[in-house]
Amino acid sequence: MVKAVIQSGKRKSSIARAVAKKGKGVVRINSVRLDVYQSEFIRNLIYEPVKMAEKHMNKIDIAVSVEGGGPMSQAEAARTAIAKAIVSYTNDEELKNMFMEYDRTLLVNDTRRKEPKKQLGRGARKKRQKSYR
Repeated sequence: MVKAVIQSGKRKSSIARAVAKKGKGVVRINSVRLDVYQSEFIRNLIYEPVKMAEKHMNKIDIAVSVEGGGPMSQAEAARTAIAKAIVSYTNDEELKNMFMEYDRTLLVNDTRRKEPKKQLGRGARKKRQKSYR
């Protein structure tokens, strides 16, 4: 077995780095245990890959550090990082296929980014209104 595995997950402007190592199944996000982390919806979203890989989780500790973006994009980045860390630590092809079938974003970063602002407008698409009065 590997001593420790580092994986990252991205969503919008959030970046999460997960370190998986031998342990007792504790998941921490920014040094806070997952079972006391923020709202219940966000907690359940992050907990999905942990629940799916339950047979491996009693021997892996995962520490995640997340920065940038809002709470939802941080949660999705952390979820991706956790799933990638579990798969690379265990080298379980069956688990990887299960994650891909359930939700592809568990193992693949979301590449969508904000569209750049254009000239003569207030944003990416919105233009200044013309008035003929």
